[in-house]
Amino acid sequence: MSTPARFQIAYDPIYAHPLPEGHRFPMLKYELIPGQLVHEGTIQVENIFAPEACPDETIRLTHTQEYLDKLKNQTLTASEQRKIGFPQSPSLTQRELVITQGTIDCTQHAIKHGVSLNVAGGTHHAYADHGEGFCLLNDFAVAANWLLHERIAEKILIIDLDVHQGNGTAKIFESEPRVFTFSMHGAHNYPFHKEKSDLDIPLVDGLEDEEYLLLLDGTLKKLVPEVRPDFIFYLSGVDILRSDKYGKLKITIDGCLRRDEMVFNYCRAFKIPVTVAMGGGYSKDVKVIVEAHCNTFRMAKDVFEL
Repeated sequence: MSTPARFQIAYDPIYAHPLPEGHRFPMLKYELIPGQLVHEGTIQVENIFAPEACPDETIRLTHTQEYLDKLKNQTLTASEQRKIGFPQSPSLTQRELVITQGTIDCTQHAIKHGVSLNVAGGTHHAYADHGEGFCLLNDFAVAANWLLHERIAEKILIIDLDVHQGNGTAKIFESEPRVFTFSMHGAHNYPFHKEKSDLDIPLVDGLEDEEYLLLLDGTLKKLVPEVRPDFIFYLSGVDILRSDKYGKLKITIDGCLRRDEMVFNYCRAFKIPVTVAMGGGYSKDVKVIVEAHCNTFRMAKDVFEL
């Protein structure tokens, strides 16, 4: 009997949801990322698991019943759909439920092996009662609340390094002292109304590798020992790249990789399990997006020696 793979990655074909032609969200990346990782030998097929759909009672630990009913019954208004950026459909709702459960499942694998990654997720613009910015359900918030509810974790740190502030996450946990929200994001970028995270670091346009990494290192050096979390969620958005259509920063592919390495090294040094979700990336060339995301998986495997 073979030993189960220690490096566990959540993915299901439902992640690559069909969108109207010309839509600006690069949905194709979700099938290209696992395909590339298997092709190059970074992972094997047995490293990938397909999540089930997250049950309603778990979703309700974070999201309102009214909002969940709208998603399930396809009763979002045209305005609510525009705010999300996707046309509603039963398969889109099912996709969100599967992605969210994938993040929850990753927490269990991370506790056993140090790290586990979801090919999708990082849907940090979703609030308790509505979605926005391509985010319907807040997978990190649901997973964090599930860990607290199950008494698996007592103190959680969310490290959000997407170029856009994790506004939904900040709002959901604004009165929850057991979850510390940290967002380092573009100061002049979406969302234009920022919420208040426990720690926000707004970045100036045009920021380059060395200044970005120095700022992040100095922050994590203080933050991790001060917060003393027993679990970390890491949103590893690659919209910080200089090639990103909306990011406004000037981080190179190598700088993005060094960012991932830094976060993983802190998690490992302090022996804190970490679950990772990919977040955003809007470079014109989808190959650049896929390569930057794949780097996160490669680095996680290397740092945690999986």
